[in-house]
Amino acid sequence: MLTRYMAGAVMARTGDEMSGPALLVTGLAVTGSPLLASSVLAGLTVSAAVGGPLLGVLLDRARRPGRVLGWCLAGYAGGLLMVAGGMAGQVPGAVLVAVAVVTGLLGPALTGGWTAQLPLVAGPGRLARATAFDSMSYNVAGLAGPALVGVIASAGGGVMAVLVSVGMLVAALPAARGLPPAGPRPAGGEEGGAPGWRAVREEVRAGFRAIVSNGALRRATVASMVSCCGLAMVVVSAPVLGARLSGESGHGALLLAVVAAGGLVANAALSGTSRWAGAQAAGTAVEGVGTAMPVAGTAVQAVGTAVLGAGVVVMACSQTYWMAVVGAAVAGAGEGPQLTALFAVRHREAPARLRGQVFTTGASLKITSFAIGSAVAGPLAAYAVSLALLAGAALQAVAVAVLLVRR
Repeated sequence: MLTRYMAGAVMARTGDEMSGPALLVTGLAVTGSPLLASSVLAGLTVSAAVGGPLLGVLLDRARRPGRVLGWCLAGYAGGLLMVAGGMAGQVPGAVLVAVAVVTGLLGPALTGGWTAQLPLVAGPGRLARATAFDSMSYNVAGLAGPALVGVIASAGGGVMAVLVSVGMLVAALPAARGLPPAGPRPAGGEEGGAPGWRAVREEVRAGFRAIVSNGALRRATVASMVSCCGLAMVVVSAPVLGARLSGESGHGALLLAVVAAGGLVANAALSGTSRWAGAQAAGTAVEGVGTAMPVAGTAVQAVGTAVLGAGVVVMACSQTYWMAVVGAAVAGAGEGPQLTALFAVRHREAPARLRGQVFTTGASLKITSFAIGSAVAGPLAAYAVSLALLAGAALQAVAVAVLLVRR
């Protein structure tokens, strides 16, 4: 069952990781400007602030949460098809952004919604190791997604890359619908009838209170939001950076694959060390080893992002693209352990009855932060891509400061 869960998670997350770069490359090819592409990406992500908490309520109440995930996957895939088709048909940008906003409501299901179901397929004794593998699935998806976009976009264009992304999402449907049923739920769940609006509102508030009132959850959530905003600067800048350094925007998507590869290697190396494994088993991945690991990981991300920005400044050098590759690898080496630590603290601190909400709300806050970063990064990258990347490095430094603040 765990193997099937991981396979479905990798497929869904690969499709999700492909969708953003594919839309960016498509928009850049159609208009020649990063403004439309970044606006659509921002629309796809900004609505997660609303969708995440509501999806969390549905998942926490559902007797078969896998069916909820299945419907979300199908809806997200359909929305991507509409946006890509509209870009190819030169539909007005405002309409494309509106469709992206509606589609983005389902986005948290592909990230936090899957991870929240991990205890259903991994018992308490295997949860720590399963969490590490789950985190690696994000790295695998982050590696495969942009790499596939780079190859497919170079051969068949951005629209073809979007179609492959949709195929990945559809391929994950059987695994989602095959997830085991949840345990007993509070009265008013799926089998007891749809909850009223007042009950939904109270449960959403309870999910936010669970995050805000818990110091470890609060620090990890806020720091991940700021860090994700900085990561958006890299994602939006990557196609522009690739075109600037090598003449091919698809090479920018390959830089994102290098970021994911750095995270995968770092997580694999750390999971083999006794200190990291012991911290995971004891549930101290964010507190204890936990204070040092996310701080160090976020600081490494800042350094890698700064190296990417510096590569544009010195682009007269013939080896500048390889300098960007090194910066991407360093940034990824920090991102991987940071994500594993975040999942560990959520599994440890989230109340069982609100687990789905904590994960989807946390995911929605990160996605919304990504949307804000994307909206700001588009104009910055159009003006000077180095400025956008250095702004991303500064945001990672702010995230480090958040993790160090104890009150």
